[in-house]
Amino acid sequence: MRVEADGVAWSLPPARAALVSAGTPVRLLLNQKMTVCSVLFATSFAPAPAAALTVFEMTALARELVLECGRQANEGEPLSDYRRSLFRALQTTTWRLAQTPSAVTMPIGRSPGVVRALALIENHLSESLGFSDLAHMTGQTPRTLARRLSAEIGMSWGQIVQKMRMIRAIELLAETRAPVTEVALGVGYQSLSAFNAAFRNFTGQTPTAYRAGFALGTSREN
Repeated sequence: MRVEADGVAWSLPPARAALVSAGTPVRLLLNQKMTVCSVLFATSFAPAPAAALTVFEMTALARELVLECGRQANEGEPLSDYRRSLFRALQTTTWRLAQTPSAVTMPIGRSPGVVRALALIENHLSESLGFSDLAHMTGQTPRTLARRLSAEIGMSWGQIVQKMRMIRAIELLAETRAPVTEVALGVGYQSLSAFNAAFRNFTGQTPTAYRAGFALGTSREN
């Protein structure tokens, strides 16, 4: 799943959550059937989040609190002392986790040429699409495209490709049971060692450890 707000998009696999401020327009992109857990806080119960939308890594405690809140849900009835303390614990925990937001944001362009270029990059991650070819396919000169990418995204073509590869790898690890080698090939790496090094540099974990985190986040919900 991906979530977009205020011109920024995040990948939202099972081990990650989003804290959305009341009244914030959010766009969700679902690429498969899934179960989503949501907890709503009244503005009179919880302080406003620091940002309109923050995506962060969940912890085992936060996951259990979300699940327990779901088990205790009973709309229309006043909150018992237990339910109030439960929701307060979840609010305090998630607000604290949101202080360390995820850096795994998806690049989003403004001009049609950049939007088209980003879509082509994402659709050709497993292939060797050269920058000159990319510029030609979007009807721009390489110099113009490079300038627009820098102005709108703040990254070079190579940096964008690298980030998109890592984000797609995270999604494949979460959505499939494909071997890590297959995931590496699917996002354009010919060397498993190079993929592992890049993934560890990007997330701080190996692909196998990162996938294990997804399993912990979904085992109680399946």
